[in-house]
Amino acid sequence: MDNYFLGIDVGTQGARVLLVNQHGETKASLARPFVLTGQSREEQSPEVWWQDCKYMIAQILNGLSDTINKSNILAVSVTSTSGTVIPMDANDCPVYHAIMYSDGRSTVQAQKCQALAKEKIPDGYTGFNTSSGLSKMVWFVESYPARRKEIYRWIHASDYIVGQLSGRYDVTDYTNALKSGYDLVRLEWPAYLWTLGLERQWMQEVVPSGTVVGELLPALCEEWGLPPLKVVVGMTDGCASQVASGAVNPGDWNTTIGTTLVIKGVTKNMLLDREGRLYSHRHPEGYWMPGGASNTGADWISMDYASDVEKLNRTAAMHIPTGLLAWPLKQSGERFPIMNKNIKGFAPQGVEREILFAANLEGVAFVERLAYEIIQELSGENVNEVYTAGGGSKSAVWLHIRASVMGVPMHTCKEASGALGAAIMAASNTYYGSLQEAAARMTSRMETVLPDPVLVDAYEEQYQLFKKKLKELNYM
Repeated sequence: MDNYFLGIDVGTQGARVLLVNQHGETKASLARPFVLTGQSREEQSPEVWWQDCKYMIAQILNGLSDTINKSNILAVSVTSTSGTVIPMDANDCPVYHAIMYSDGRSTVQAQKCQALAKEKIPDGYTGFNTSSGLSKMVWFVESYPARRKEIYRWIHASDYIVGQLSGRYDVTDYTNALKSGYDLVRLEWPAYLWTLGLERQWMQEVVPSGTVVGELLPALCEEWGLPPLKVVVGMTDGCASQVASGAVNPGDWNTTIGTTLVIKGVTKNMLLDREGRLYSHRHPEGYWMPGGASNTGADWISMDYASDVEKLNRTAAMHIPTGLLAWPLKQSGERFPIMNKNIKGFAPQGVEREILFAANLEGVAFVERLAYEIIQELSGENVNEVYTAGGGSKSAVWLHIRASVMGVPMHTCKEASGALGAAIMAASNTYYGSLQEAAARMTSRMETVLPDPVLVDAYEEQYQLFKKKLKELNYM
């Protein structure tokens, strides 16, 4: 008999609800875009989020086949954007709109938060910027001092949906709390936050991701015809996507290549990068989940090669290894694996379009390897295998290149969505005994690409030349 889990993903432009069984097989899915305004990148209405989620859940449940027993839906969890925060009053109503992660109005406050964090907890998270929840809280109390008396607590985007489902707004998880200033080393809200104008009573209880915080409210059980299923604390979208990829065990890593290149993984020890290129979330089983994001990804393909990318992917296989050095960075400045605002991309001159395309594929693979070398150096732990998702994982020749440059197996993921990650979190401590067990049973690989022995040696030489060029350019 199957059991089922609901995963809810509230993004910037819309929301998605997913119903899966204990094997991670999708039984129903529905997405709904938000009606956005000119202010949507700065502020959004949490009530709109909830009404859309509520509508989708009802539609999914009403449309289920007779083979699915609603009484076997065991749990629900939520993922949403990292750094989006909401001030709430004593009646659990928003005092103000949700202040979005993409709101850039807190530049001054971010600088203040970062400087104070580096002084007070240098071994913790110090990378506060305008996308951080802490910066936005400080911005709000400084910008609207008369409204601070209305604030009862601050919560995060996923916490709002969890609260609507369970009535519990007082709890958040490790991943959401990080960018709000929570100290994941000492597991406490550090005292320096109160010197920024915040108050201790405003801050939530913080628990490991996957913790059950309550049950579905009776009114919702009656409305939807559901049992009092378990409501599991939320999680940030990046971490939920990592969970959905299956990269949840020490030594597992996930590279997602979309517009940018994002790397997330699991280490036994906390990874502390004083240059700020990487930061670590805390794994619910006590490990660490470090990650970083590069400005180098696949945007160069959509910008320069969109008209004939399929043909170029086919011809690239005939040109590798190119022996050429390229870095297809389309903007000025990089943040990972090298943090330098003056870095610019480079390309070989006078080569055919098809060969340049192949060299660019290799260049991104070299950036990925450099990132993992830094991770291994800082963590003292090996990268055993890499799970991969995003548009970049759909190119067979690129996977072939990347596996050979990295020298480890590359696993493509069947699905690495935030909604699936939320559903896995919902199952992790309600049906399964841990996140690792849930991910092992509920995720699947599409294919595994092994390093090509013929290419490995050639790419080793080409990669060393790539690093030599970075040093010559004073990038390293």
